[in-house]
Amino acid sequence: MQSFYLPTKIIFGEQALQEVIRDKKRAFIVTDRFMHDTGKVDYVTTALNGSGAVYEIFSDVKPDPDITIISKGVEKLLTFCPDIVIAFGGGSPIDAAKSVLYFAKKQTDLGDLPLVAIPTTSGTGSEVSRFAVVTDAEKAVKYLLVDDALIADYAVLDPTLLTSLPAKVTADTGIDVFTHAIEAFVSKGHSDFSDALAEKSVRLVYRYLLKAYKEPENLFYRTRMHNASCLAGAAFSNAGLGINHSMAHALGARFHISHGRANGILLPYVMSYNAGYTTQLTKTAERYAKISRLLELESTSILQSVLNVIRTTLRFLKELEMPTSIKELGISEEEFERVLPELAETAIADHCTATNPEPVTVENIMTIYRQAWLGKWW
Repeated sequence: MQSFYLPTKIIFGEQALQEVIRDKKRAFIVTDRFMHDTGKVDYVTTALNGSGAVYEIFSDVKPDPDITIISKGVEKLLTFCPDIVIAFGGGSPIDAAKSVLYFAKKQTDLGDLPLVAIPTTSGTGSEVSRFAVVTDAEKAVKYLLVDDALIADYAVLDPTLLTSLPAKVTADTGIDVFTHAIEAFVSKGHSDFSDALAEKSVRLVYRYLLKAYKEPENLFYRTRMHNASCLAGAAFSNAGLGINHSMAHALGARFHISHGRANGILLPYVMSYNAGYTTQLTKTAERYAKISRLLELESTSILQSVLNVIRTTLRFLKELEMPTSIKELGISEEEFERVLPELAETAIADHCTATNPEPVTVENIMTIYRQAWLGKWW
């Protein structure tokens, strides 16, 4: 049985946040230190001050939030007793807020305590997904939480929050969107409904990612990418992902690589494997060929169409000044080979592997990792 579930109310335009916080008296804000120290969180606090609400800011979130941070957040939330939780920032603060509220509700009855997600990057789609990633810093492992209870009640999309993003963050998060949309489109769990969202997201990224990267203050381009991120988030929340994310979770946790960057590096090699590009073309190759058609890159053969999608991804990476291989990150072959078996085992056990469109073994994962280290997908 399949289903499609999108309970999040997506709000955009002027006064969006004011509409959400109306009549709320106690707000628990989850963000990171950068957003707090630079005053960017004033976007939220100014609105709360205007409505007469009191608030507490939990700004201890770090990239790839770990179990300790989540536990501390749970304690502070339960002590403060809010009537609304607001996540403000990129994927890490939003995932942290979702996790904090999720575990807090397991400790006590919080009723219908709403969660508002306000993304300040166009990448994770976490504002509408049923996923959250939590890191075990001691084991250098990322755990994927998957539950409908993690879905935010409201998502506030405001492109004005994106204009000051560093170019590197725009690149990393933009490629993350592209990966989300592609994996959702080819996933075993895809449906006509998730396809519609993924297709639109792919087209938006193809048209506007490089433009947003080169003209960061252009609100039209930023809006398109913000919408693409949200659409892809809703698509993969329902359809699932695949080994690209499984492998990126393991690689990123081990070598402290941003999630979007890890996804981008791996994407050409994972697509080549899933399509059977170097062996025998699979049914999944036909799905990649459809993506090629969406982007008006289609050729007369499925093989060439798959190649066009892979080449487009590589072109994106190069024009965004991102690495196209793991070794470009400065990771030696000796160090990589030493942890490779563990990376592969971790990836194969990841929740995302279950919806990969093609069967995969630990040996397959190791081969893809090696190709990604070398930068040779053919």
